[in-house]
Amino acid sequence: MPSDISPTARALRTLEILRTHPGTTADQLAGRLGVTERAARRYVGILREAGIRVESSRGPYGGYRLHRGTRLPPVVFTQAEALGLVMAVLDGQPSATEAGHPVGAALGKVIEALPEDVGRQAAVLREHAKAAPDRNSAGPEPAITSALVTAVATRHRVRIAYRGEAGNTWKSEVDPWAVVVRHGRWYLLCHCHRADAIRTYRVDRVRAVSQTAHAFAPPEDLDPVAMLEEKLGTGWKFPTHVVFDAPPAEVAPWIPAPMGRLHPSADGCVLLGSTSNPAMYAQEWLAAVPFDFRVEGGAELRAAVAAVAARFAAALVR
Repeated sequence: MPSDISPTARALRTLEILRTHPGTTADQLAGRLGVTERAARRYVGILREAGIRVESSRGPYGGYRLHRGTRLPPVVFTQAEALGLVMAVLDGQPSATEAGHPVGAALGKVIEALPEDVGRQAAVLREHAKAAPDRNSAGPEPAITSALVTAVATRHRVRIAYRGEAGNTWKSEVDPWAVVVRHGRWYLLCHCHRADAIRTYRVDRVRAVSQTAHAFAPPEDLDPVAMLEEKLGTGWKFPTHVVFDAPPAEVAPWIPAPMGRLHPSADGCVLLGSTSNPAMYAQEWLAAVPFDFRVEGGAELRAAVAAVAARFAAALVR
């Protein structure tokens, strides 16, 4: 910490360290505060004088920790932390500038609870910063998300009601492995017992969640983000087969995981995958790849690419 920090600020920082890192030793506390061990012990003493019960123990697993059940004072933000919080909220929830929005209402309460000098800047930022909504984002219901995250944490199977992209609805029991946020969308990575396969579901399309008594164990080597990326490019209705003349190393940076998997070939590489939306695949993904390619399958993707090509060709006709 900077040398000009007041003793009160260091005492509050000591409280925060002990809250988030129980078992912190005097030496570790001194390092985090930027003071001597003697001074660190003095700040612990200040907390005790203020009625905050700080316990200490010796030995290899010893250190300082707050007494179980200790009631802490309200959370204190620095100006940088407060502004960072407002920026993060607006980045993820542009509509949080509206007082009637649940997230906006919560943010307003946080700002009101801040000290005047800190809250003033946060309020100005929230009032005058504008955020353009992400047309690809889809916010799920907080209650649904909370139920799924709880099931992930407790490793309990859940029964979900789901609405597919075409509007069809169904129910299934799933083992929720992880909830992953990707590019503004929330996904549930799970093992679906209805299909007896790994599936990824949009959380905003989950209509209901109920927990069962069945426990489960996720794969030990599970990498939720990597598996989600891989699964987003497979299992869709329309197959895709695209051939590039460029080597895989050059093409790979332009191919997001949901487009499929790249395989080396004698003259370049081949992209194999599937999609639920050939038009989007053609005009948003393939059109952005700066290498020559040939669409050798499937029929729906070939038709979508032909439509994009015809539209661009027509734009040059005088």
